[in-house]
Amino acid sequence: MKEIHLNSDEQHLFGRAALMVRYEDENKTPVTPEQIITPRRREDKQNDLWTTCQRVQENMIKGGLSGRSASGKNTRTRAITGIDGDIRINKALWVIAEQFRKWKS
Repeated sequence: MKEIHLNSDEQHLFGRAALMVRYEDENKTPVTPEQIITPRRREDKQNDLWTTCQRVQENMIKGGLSGRSASGKNTRTRAITGIDGDIRINKALWVIAEQFRKWKS
């Protein structure tokens, strides 16, 4: 997956798909796909599929991203602390990454 390059539109699509897994309704996501794909460290700025998946995973699991609630209030995303939620997100991200790998190959 490290050899598969994703352009900005593809990374945006990856982030959007990941947000749909977490929040189910696209209109109720407190953050944007751009926020979920933003790297937290300099080392994570590569545009390959593996790094994009890892950035999304970290941002979703750690939480702490600023956003707006459905009612318009300022909010922060919550960390995923339960093992069930962690496993569900990781499985979904892996499926999304596999589909991107097949699509780009």
